[in-house]
Amino acid sequence: MQTEIEYITYRNKIAAIANGEEVGEVTFPMTGENSYNINHTYVDNRLRGQGIASELVRRAVEEIERRGGQVNATCSYALLWLARNRGCDIGDTPLSCPIN
Repeated sequence: MQTEIEYITYRNKIAAIANGEEVGEVTFPMTGENSYNINHTYVDNRLRGQGIASELVRRAVEEIERRGGQVNATCSYALLWLARNRGCDIGDTPLSCPIN
């Protein structure tokens, strides 16, 4: 049975909430003028494998783009997500993947 997840967007973080408890997060601090770095993704062990991390990163990318910002990533999960979902080539730059 899948748990119902609510997503809350803060200034530089999106939280995944289940039953009133924060069970996941993605953080994306501003690193320059209109530039953000997705630097951390976490999902509670009990809820891994349900697509929550993917949804967190997707929402972070959409939020950064909505703000007119450039998306960068140093989080290993976010880098893989960007490669799979946005065609970002991370072969030569394993610690940074700018898109936009």
